[in-house]
Amino acid sequence: MNPESLVCADADTRVLSFYDANGIGAAGTLDDLTRFAAALCEAPVALVTLLEEEYQHFLARTGFDGTGTRRDISFCTHAVTADEVMVVPDTLADPRFVDNPLVTGPTSVRFYAGAPMRASDGSVLGTVCVLDTRPRTGLTPLQHQGLMVLARAAMGRLDDRRIAREQGVVAAQSRRALEESDLRFRTLADTMPQMVWSTRADGFHDYYNARWYEFTGTPPGSTDGEGWSDVFHPDDRERSRTVWRHSLETGEPYEIEYRLKHFDGTYRWVLGRALAIRDDGGTITRWFGTCTDIHEQKLALEEREIISQELAHRIKNIFAVIAGLIQFTARNRPEFAPIATDLRQRITALGRAHDFVRPHSAQSRPSARQDSLAGLLADLFEPYQQGDGLRIVTEGDDMLIDDRSATPLALLFHELATNATKYGALSAQEGRVTVRIDQDGDDVTLCWTETGGPVVIEPASGMSGFGSQLIELSAVRQLGGTVTREWRPEGLDVMMRVPRSALSRRDG
Repeated sequence: MNPESLVCADADTRVLSFYDANGIGAAGTLDDLTRFAAALCEAPVALVTLLEEEYQHFLARTGFDGTGTRRDISFCTHAVTADEVMVVPDTLADPRFVDNPLVTGPTSVRFYAGAPMRASDGSVLGTVCVLDTRPRTGLTPLQHQGLMVLARAAMGRLDDRRIAREQGVVAAQSRRALEESDLRFRTLADTMPQMVWSTRADGFHDYYNARWYEFTGTPPGSTDGEGWSDVFHPDDRERSRTVWRHSLETGEPYEIEYRLKHFDGTYRWVLGRALAIRDDGGTITRWFGTCTDIHEQKLALEEREIISQELAHRIKNIFAVIAGLIQFTARNRPEFAPIATDLRQRITALGRAHDFVRPHSAQSRPSARQDSLAGLLADLFEPYQQGDGLRIVTEGDDMLIDDRSATPLALLFHELATNATKYGALSAQEGRVTVRIDQDGDDVTLCWTETGGPVVIEPASGMSGFGSQLIELSAVRQLGGTVTREWRPEGLDVMMRVPRSALSRRDG
């Protein structure tokens, strides 16, 4: 056919763009369908057409070189209104086409058959059609069915192309959004005073901000992967790796203090922290972390700790000096010896309590936790224990204490233990004392129970001694609690109830 009469002007490109029709034509995506249609129908021309408002575009063609035609003279304009293949056996015998320039002009179309291409929403976009310059009786059933199959195949390929194009647009938009997000993150990270770093889910370090390279003086990229450990102090590397591996295995936040090599060659203390980023399913996708320079704070804290330890040590010595002075004075005044002994023992008990909770060095720190009531009692009761058998046993819940509660607790239990040694269970070889600690809501119950000692008798009204008054002072006035006593024949039973917040500020 002569294509000169089918020259297409600039067209509305909305449908063309939606299905990437130009790309389909250039790629020859549908050419095999037109070749098969021409062979199946024994026609010299086969086309895959796409209809727009004013123009008809040829997405694929066999036996023809044109790219389209005006829609008002298109055979396919009529074919898209049919449900099946539209067949025009002789165009000169059909009133719709007898004056059509495609029929009367050089192209001389005398036969047409077109199957509509129907989209998933029911709209018809174009056709797969065949044309001949000779009139024909029609199509065989196989040719009719074949054109319908080819129309569905062409529509399927157009949909695939559209979906791929949409996905490409979305992917491109996602890439741009990711690039913009990454740019914003890097800009923000580079303006932060902390060193910022990031790793993949497996812990591979792949990002550091500008502050990291400024601090370490390392070339960009040189600390990626495992290269970060080279700037750690040798004594901190394995410890840091252990903590980092634990976070990677458990997903728990990473936090540790270590020394990093500064660009000037010195090592400075930093605080390293990191959190895991998880997807909607809870799977870790990335870790983000920071390193904060805490060198000055660390040195100041260590200096304060040394000063605090020195002051506490001197206070401990003061207790010892006071106890020594009392003992020395008692030698010159024998009549005051019993009182001096009691006073010296009380001061010694206070000294033991102070020594338990005071700031310690790594060498002097007690084995028990310094915020442990059970640990303090074990330290206070040590002078009263004999041999392998524990004469004073502590049971129940362990409670938090601090330096504020240690002094009244030491005086209270020292008086109970001293009285038990003089008059109660501990004055007998088989005597025993049980101290039970129970948490009861916001209160703590401390029960002192003596057994195996001499029979005890409740003192007469108004006959309470200084020791009893000291117990009341410690438990009631200083700890804000209550004290009840029961003089059972088998031994004294003292129950003290104090607010839990009085024992430790952390419970306040």
